[in-house]
Amino acid sequence: MTSADVLDIYNRFKENGIDVWIVGGWCVDALLGKQTREHDDLDIAVLRKDNTKLRQLLLNNGYKEEQRSDSSEFMYVMANEAGQSVDVHAFEYDEKGNIIYGIEFPFGSLTGTGIIESQEVNCVEPEFMLRFITWYEPRAKDIHDIRVLCGKFGFDMPNG
Repeated sequence: MTSADVLDIYNRFKENGIDVWIVGGWCVDALLGKQTREHDDLDIAVLRKDNTKLRQLLLNNGYKEEQRSDSSEFMYVMANEAGQSVDVHAFEYDEKGNIIYGIEFPFGSLTGTGIIESQEVNCVEPEFMLRFITWYEPRAKDIHDIRVLCGKFGFDMPNG
């Protein structure tokens, strides 16, 4: 997934009134303002109220849902024949900022901004992105992301 692919998808959502936040590896690179590694897909967060519209927009643009054992209404992957893949994470907060549906993005975590090819994009706040990456056993690409986030934002490297 290239930066041009990411911006094409991101802007298509935006043009259709769908707010999304970039999460995952592209979020790390957006926070750094430059691409630091290859990315197989684009991970995004979307509000529950926009999830059906987002899914339909992807279907209308040649994407199909990949059947996976962990797929659900709020977490699924859409891919096209060109090999582009969008990993969707839907969520909803109540009026007090508590998660009441979907992926548990802590309130305030989706207030970051980053840069991809000089365009500002919505993404995860750096400290939360570091937390998200370290919630599970890191793979090589995650260790890379942890190192660059810590280096850029002055975070202490996690133990282990």
